[in-house]
Amino acid sequence: MNEHRDTSLGLKDNTELLHRISERLADRFAGVFAAETVERYVFESYTALARTATISAYLPATTEHFANDRLNALAKSKGAITSEVPEVLFVCVQNAGRSQMAAALLTVEAKGSIRVRSAGSLPAAELDPNVVTVMSEMGLDLAQNYPKPLTDDVVRASDVVITMGCGDSCPIYPGKRYEDWDLPDPADQSLDTVRQIRDQIHDRVKTLVTSLTKETTHS
Repeated sequence: MNEHRDTSLGLKDNTELLHRISERLADRFAGVFAAETVERYVFESYTALARTATISAYLPATTEHFANDRLNALAKSKGAITSEVPEVLFVCVQNAGRSQMAAALLTVEAKGSIRVRSAGSLPAAELDPNVVTVMSEMGLDLAQNYPKPLTDDVVRASDVVITMGCGDSCPIYPGKRYEDWDLPDPADQSLDTVRQIRDQIHDRVKTLVTSLTKETTHS
């Protein structure tokens, strides 16, 4: 009950700000979505992120980012916009470790040739600190990243969906490539163990880039 009151209060306090976000995104997606659709996505995204957010000051910025990405995904899945590159979605339970590392590593390895997203079936409040540490050792700053809930629109927009220990929570759609990467969960593990998980993910990501590059070349 307390959680519900806190979330409702935060929504009430930020309503004007969310309307301004909706207006900016409505301009960006003019001719693609009605303003009412954009506003609904903004408020839904805010509510979803507010369930786990620990610092409400960041919520408006993360809401705008999350809603924009979801609207892009929805536009692609409906054929309103086209993507010139394959789109990959990494899904784990909390979107606080494996999927975040995989998304960051693929973004670097792909060099713009692949669009990358990540999400969690039950997102955590923040990224695992050890994950942030081992990625910073590679020069990758995940400190500003945030766990995102899994939504239907991003699954529909993806060409490749890679799951990591989230079972059957990810919807299955025809025509997509699905893979399950059996990797340990870095939660509550030592730094050395998390480094090993990171390196395993990196190896798999390199293989994925090679396979997607070949598919794009031959298509």
